[in-house]
Amino acid sequence: MQASTYAIKASVCFDARNRRRACVLAAGFANTRSVALNCNFTSNNSICMRDMGMKLTRATQGVETLFRSTVKPRSVKAQASAGDIEEATPFKPQAKKSSGVVLPFVGVACLGAILFGYHLGVVNGALEYLAKDLGIAENTVLQGWIVSSLLAGATVGSFTGGSLADKFGRTRTFQLDAVPLAAGAFLCATAQSVQTMIIGRVLAGIGIGISSAIVPLYISEISPTEIRGALGSVNQLFICVGILAALVAGLPLAGNPLWWRTMFGLAAIPSILLALGMGLSPESPRWLFQQGKKSEAEKSIQTLYGKERVSEVMLDLTNAGQGSAEPEAGWFDLFSSRYWKVVSVGAALFLFQQLAGINAVVYYSTSVFRSVGIESDVAASALVGAANVFGRKNLLTFSFTGM
Repeated sequence: MQASTYAIKASVCFDARNRRRACVLAAGFANTRSVALNCNFTSNNSICMRDMGMKLTRATQGVETLFRSTVKPRSVKAQASAGDIEEATPFKPQAKKSSGVVLPFVGVACLGAILFGYHLGVVNGALEYLAKDLGIAENTVLQGWIVSSLLAGATVGSFTGGSLADKFGRTRTFQLDAVPLAAGAFLCATAQSVQTMIIGRVLAGIGIGISSAIVPLYISEISPTEIRGALGSVNQLFICVGILAALVAGLPLAGNPLWWRTMFGLAAIPSILLALGMGLSPESPRWLFQQGKKSEAEKSIQTLYGKERVSEVMLDLTNAGQGSAEPEAGWFDLFSSRYWKVVSVGAALFLFQQLAGINAVVYYSTSVFRSVGIESDVAASALVGAANVFGRKNLLTFSFTGM
């Protein structure tokens, strides 16, 4: 009979009362190997197996007695295995992680992303009707200014959003951002001249430019590490949702030509909700920690993740602050040899995105559908917006293939 050598290894037990380890290690059955080897040379296998069983029983009882004599352990794991004895890794209880509490605050921040998309797409269906109402139906240049003035304002807002967020905090910047968003929507809805319309579009553009900077920043800073990547991607998704909402809002235009004013005015509602929601949302723990407001950072962490994770997140923030030893980069550093590859890739991504022609679709799809004889032009644009939300991978693949 070929016998095996048995060993028992017991995991490390943690004594919570005295904060010390009680290591239980049974390497036993010291005589087992000799007994097993003798089984190869004896003719009475039954006697041999009986001796081995007795020694195994005595060793097991000794281990159990040792376990009972110690303080009640948190976890004990005994495993019989062949070969050498290994020391087990101590058991560390994991705090229950709940990420659902941050979702309402992420949703409030995403109102900024929805407004970004809404102001981009609202002019699509409304352009023909507002041009007739403002007396520029034959002036495509002024129509183009109404469309593009939003992007001019967005350029200004995107450059100032980060500075405002660093100075006033994330939630306060959101509330400040609601002012040009709401004011721009109001001016566009009540405009009686092209100049007023353009001013309203510029103000709305400044608002969405600021949103483009602080929405992903705030979401990333309040999201738990385990779902930060997933929540970070919802910003772009809700921009597309905002475009779709604007196109759907244009459906009543065929029966009511003055509906375009209501379409622009509707954008004021999420702006107000954004300001009110941010008044109830916690500030970014990272920003508070950087400002030296550690007690407020702990309260914010408790609101976002629960009090059991306060020490963990504060330790992460401390380590992150200690790890950033490099001086802060300036604007001209973007053109240095150290960063030019990263900057080139990032710029190329945005360039190719524009060359894909998506902006022409967002702004003028209704006019394009009307020019080819489609009666339900606004509805057709809404279907394009739906494809932009629900089937973006296939849309991207087919569009580049077609080009």
